[in-house]
Amino acid sequence: MAAQTFQQEYMQMPPITRAYTTACVLTTVAIQLDVITPFQIYFNPELIFRKYQVWRLVTNFMYFGPIGFNFLFNMIFAYRYCRLLEEGSFRNRTADFFFMVLFGAALMTIFGLFVNIVFLGSAFTIMLVYVWSRRNPYIRMNFFGLMTFHAPYLPWVLLGFSVLLGNSVLVDLMGIAVGHVYYFLEDVFPKQKGGFKLLKTPGFLKYILEGAADDPNYNPLPEDRPGGFNWGEGQAAGNRDQPNQG
Repeated sequence: MAAQTFQQEYMQMPPITRAYTTACVLTTVAIQLDVITPFQIYFNPELIFRKYQVWRLVTNFMYFGPIGFNFLFNMIFAYRYCRLLEEGSFRNRTADFFFMVLFGAALMTIFGLFVNIVFLGSAFTIMLVYVWSRRNPYIRMNFFGLMTFHAPYLPWVLLGFSVLLGNSVLVDLMGIAVGHVYYFLEDVFPKQKGGFKLLKTPGFLKYILEGAADDPNYNPLPEDRPGGFNWGEGQAAGNRDQPNQG
């Protein structure tokens, strides 16, 4: 029964979220079993462009370290906010969501050419959190029961927590920067006077990824509880407290 419930939950995950989280778990398991090593998948520009090991452009986003607290922390947030975005503001727009993933990964890869970061998965997670938080500014978050704040502060809270775990601040700052670039180009600049849409999803992605009708039995995660897993519970500010418009 438990296996069947897990299978149902797994198949109900939206496609991009399911593909990414599955790839991360399988990569980590393969490393734990010594099938592959981190040295075969980390980001190394010289090996990519001189030895043509192009798979590193993708695999460096799929490893959060050995199985432990840091791995679980990153996996939970990667899954949670990837799914919230795909089922929320990108609902029925799988191609647009995948294009955002490609845009963010490409920009991080360019940044990675100039800084010494070998795995970009954590930065990618923070990018997802940042975009979600800016599109849900009035959601109230409760992080570990220690503090309450509105969603736009979540990336900075995670940055502080990451520092406490001994991680490099540069990784989270990169994710925040890339998330802000996407948010500005997609949500801010087109709405300004004289603005226009700079990011356009290629037609072939829409042809490949879209077209399926909604499943009437589809049960998305509730977007008004973004913290989940008792890591940080949220509620829409309008439920109990009206947002401060001042």
